[in-house]
Amino acid sequence: MDNGASSYHRFLAGDDEGLHEIICEYRQGLLLYLNSLVQNIRTAEEMTEDTFAELAIRCPKFSGKSSFKTWLYAIGRNITSKYLRKHANFNIVPLELQENLADEENIEGNYIKSEQKRAVHKALHSLKTEYRQVLYLSYFEGFSNAETAIIMKKSKRQIETLLYNAKKALKTELERSGFEYEE
Repeated sequence: MDNGASSYHRFLAGDDEGLHEIICEYRQGLLLYLNSLVQNIRTAEEMTEDTFAELAIRCPKFSGKSSFKTWLYAIGRNITSKYLRKHANFNIVPLELQENLADEENIEGNYIKSEQKRAVHKALHSLKTEYRQVLYLSYFEGFSNAETAIIMKKSKRQIETLLYNAKKALKTELERSGFEYEE
């Protein structure tokens, strides 16, 4: 049982510090993942808060069939998917146009340090949503293909194919923007 699961079980038993530990441990990663879905840092913050509110209010059962982090990200993805369906006509401002927002610069600027990482991040946001999701979950968050499949509600084989195509698309986008690979 990982730290998140033990903290969650403590929270369910009445220890509010357990939920605080979960929020401190998973907030930033979940926020960046949800931002890759909505491409709006403020909306991603709301969805992150809604995810933790879901844990606090509804107390869903964690079965342990996957890691706690996988389970938490799946909850966040489901909440965000519902939001996107409800606000389908809502215009989402692409991340590239939000460069002047201080919140984004603080959160993502700390996370993405070097110029090469910035180029990769920019290229990543130009990819289609499924490609962004699978690359983010696999490489930034370190989820296995099986865990990524659970979060994205796809088969492991579909994830492998998506990863292959996403990496190919990312490479093409990076080459188009003049990115140079390290030897």
